[in-house]
Amino acid sequence: MPEMLIDSIRVSPIDAQRYQRVVILKQKNTNKYLPIWIGPAEADAIAVKLQDVQVPRPLTHDLLGTVIQALGAVLRRVIIWDLSNDTFFAKLVLEVDGKSVEVDSRPSDALALAVRIKVPIFAEQSVLDKAGILLDEKGKPVVSDRQGSGEAVKVTDEELNRLSAFSEFIQNLDMEDLGPAESSKK
Repeated sequence: MPEMLIDSIRVSPIDAQRYQRVVILKQKNTNKYLPIWIGPAEADAIAVKLQDVQVPRPLTHDLLGTVIQALGAVLRRVIIWDLSNDTFFAKLVLEVDGKSVEVDSRPSDALALAVRIKVPIFAEQSVLDKAGILLDEKGKPVVSDRQGSGEAVKVTDEELNRLSAFSEFIQNLDMEDLGPAESSKK
């Protein structure tokens, strides 16, 4: 299962007055990215920790981390495990009394907790196959050659349409033009 890093948090316009936050996960040691739309509160919670901003009182995700620890559990990893009907699904993998316990989570909450506890983030290959974006050296989207040669080819219109909610974002994706990003290069 590929390991992912939080590359950045971006703002994507919905219309002239509203914006959606997008956390960009990057597959470790590749140019493959996974954009996941998240709420503003969760984006702020992730950004606060990535920027190492000190807050006067614990945020919800800080509290959750403290509760996990107080109960004797250890968060081992976060997994983005499914994408269905344009909705991502994640799980927290905890160790409790020597046993592995999986807890359902929204990806945004799982990521906010992962950056606090500093645990690895993984994505199932099937999720990357559905929504992952491979960028060429100019930052333009490509997909792997379907004939297995390993060559990168341009994304077809049919493939973009298949990604429904992601297609507009992918068509306009240019990592250089997205402005300042909150980054956590590891």
